[in-house]
Amino acid sequence: MSIIEEIILLTQYKNAINHKVMSNKIIPSLWFDMNAKEAFDFYTDVFPNSSIIKDSPIVVEANIMGLDFIGINGGPIFKPTPAISFMPVFESNEEIDKAWKKLLNGGQILMPLDKYPFSDYYGWIADKYGYNWQLYKGNLSDVNNQAIIPTLMFCELQQGKCKEALKFYEELFPDFISQGSLEYQDGPMKGQIMHAQFIVKGVTLAAMDSGVPQPFSFNEATSLTIICKDQEEIDYYWNKITEKGEESMCGWCKDYFGVSWQIVPEHISRLLKNPNANKSLMNMKKIVISELLTA
Repeated sequence: MSIIEEIILLTQYKNAINHKVMSNKIIPSLWFDMNAKEAFDFYTDVFPNSSIIKDSPIVVEANIMGLDFIGINGGPIFKPTPAISFMPVFESNEEIDKAWKKLLNGGQILMPLDKYPFSDYYGWIADKYGYNWQLYKGNLSDVNNQAIIPTLMFCELQQGKCKEALKFYEELFPDFISQGSLEYQDGPMKGQIMHAQFIVKGVTLAAMDSGVPQPFSFNEATSLTIICKDQEEIDYYWNKITEKGEESMCGWCKDYFGVSWQIVPEHISRLLKNPNANKSLMNMKKIVISELLTA
């Protein structure tokens, strides 16, 4: 895909999103090779209390166990890695077994279902689309009743930087709430983060350093979309993230640690109803609402 084709796709994607019905203010966005609808049909079958909200040729919006997701039909350019995974929290072995069995269809086991020091029943699996799920038996009350926890794993060139990233996110998000962290107590990763949990914009996230060296890191296949109420908020997050990170097109950027973010105004699809606004967006890095309104 050429850079022009990619920019056009990103513009179409922004135009297709309907944030009015999306509830969480940080939305995991997953990149697919033109099979987002197929994938989300699969996920809504795997996980209980899940449904597709909206389906278009460019984007699929779905709610999985109470957390809103976006699927992008972007082509083969980006492939997911385990650096960002999703942890569904179940309160019974039976629920885990049911979901695990379905994920095994074309999936790859990374950690088998078993008892671990941190959970009586847990397993890590990559599904047939390459996205990673950590099925965890625990109490929903421990994760603020949010049944799926997006989880960042710092590895490869980012190994050992989780603690630094947590400090950055605490400075980035005015409403950051730490819910504690654990460190590796021995071995080559001693002093690095084994697990940390925090809340930003009302969404519970987790982060860790990998316990062993890994050959992968973050990429654009999984991005985190920040829904902003106005231009001031867009400017704030864009400037903070790109100060030591990287700018991309149409509201996409990367932070210093390589995590991809999308900084997007509420009701973006309404702003892009004017065809001239779409053309204007194609020339933007940071989204400027006033320029979309006057295009």
